[in-house]
Amino acid sequence: MFIGEYTHSLDTKARLAIPAKFRDDLKSGAVVTRGLDNCLFLFTTKDWGLLVKKVSELPLGQKDARGFTRSLLGGAMEVKCDSLGRILLPDYLKIYAGLEKKAVVVGVYNRLEIWDETRWKAYSKQTEKQVEQMAETIGDLGV
Repeated sequence: MFIGEYTHSLDTKARLAIPAKFRDDLKSGAVVTRGLDNCLFLFTTKDWGLLVKKVSELPLGQKDARGFTRSLLGGAMEVKCDSLGRILLPDYLKIYAGLEKKAVVVGVYNRLEIWDETRWKAYSKQTEKQVEQMAETIGDLGV
């Protein structure tokens, strides 16, 4: 399970150090792709496989399903941690997420999210103001 928030710098070769506590979970490989809200999603290969199975069952005839599938799967890249626990982020994903120097790695249960530090701070600030309203809205879901 991934939880917590960690700030790391990208090196000059676009490598991002994964927090040490998560590296064992990713040692057999991982997949990074376009996420939502202009962040990147990083999944273990196992959780990626579960997600791909669900996405592959979306109706091909539905425009939103095709678009979501293209974005998620077409933007995906298999990655492995190097000996120092870093992953290489491809340029197209760095551009999508606006990653330049500092990134925030956020554990969100079955995935890690990789955010540009400035975007993360703005998103967090906005979300914190709305969290009580969000809790009421999702209360109907049994949370």
